[in-house]
Amino acid sequence: MNKQQLIEHMATETGLSQTAARGALDALTRCIAKALAEGDKVQLVGFGTFKVTERAERMGRNPQTGKEIKIPASKTPSFTAGAELKKEVNGR
Repeated sequence: MNKQQLIEHMATETGLSQTAARGALDALTRCIAKALAEGDKVQLVGFGTFKVTERAERMGRNPQTGKEIKIPASKTPSFTAGAELKKEVNGR
């Protein structure tokens, strides 16, 4: 499902217009991104938790040359599914 299909589905499920559904989806993603950028986690009970994990600096290899390179430390967003989402995916 791509973003447009999700918007159409949200509009159908909620009775909102597609424009309003797009606005709601965009607001949700902006809010989650802002919270993560500020170091917070976003927990949607039953659905899951968005959080930031830190990756340590490490050594890697350039696949074209085989030369070792230093990969800098970074932060990356992650998602952990909640119990209700897991049940839904598993058909329970």
